[in-house]
Amino acid sequence: MRIPCPTCQRPISFDENKLPLREVTFPCPACKAPVSFDRRSLSSMAVPVLEKDHLEADLADDAPKALLVGADSPALRQAARTLGFQAIHAPTAEAARELYLQDYPPLVLLSPAQLTRPPLGEMQPLTVLSPVDRRRSFFVLVADGLKTLDGTVAFLYDVNLVVAVKDLASIERIWHEAQARHSKLYQAFEAAVEALR
Repeated sequence: MRIPCPTCQRPISFDENKLPLREVTFPCPACKAPVSFDRRSLSSMAVPVLEKDHLEADLADDAPKALLVGADSPALRQAARTLGFQAIHAPTAEAARELYLQDYPPLVLLSPAQLTRPPLGEMQPLTVLSPVDRRRSFFVLVADGLKTLDGTVAFLYDVNLVVAVKDLASIERIWHEAQARHSKLYQAFEAAVEALR
């Protein structure tokens, strides 16, 4: 069985047959918040375990795509779903570049195996795309050790937004705030482009 942590929303998998017939409390493996389970009422709380390829099955077939690049995780997929995107995973930036240039997904979530100093070498096949191609999507760097919404770090890594892994549970609020900042920042640029048409 799998249920979400009430604090960070990460799925917690367990064998329900190993739980006693009473309430038990233990720390979430991800955020260490206390999580309580009662096997007697577990059947009403459980979320079925889904195969990776079927995580977005409840989204419409025409839902916009989010390209997940690098490390794949249920938290990233859930963040994409929360924002209304259907996740497509590419394990490497090279593979992601091919997918990106075919479909231009509106959201790209970069999840490096290890966060290094800028520039992020393993993601360069995507971050060095032409400005025309880059403007078609919103690039988000997701990693531990980041301060969410830090514009300076986003600039250094050549992305639109940085999000700490621990903040993925608040992705909807972060997304709206980032979109508002992005619109305000590029308002004059968009007006000039429109005037040239």
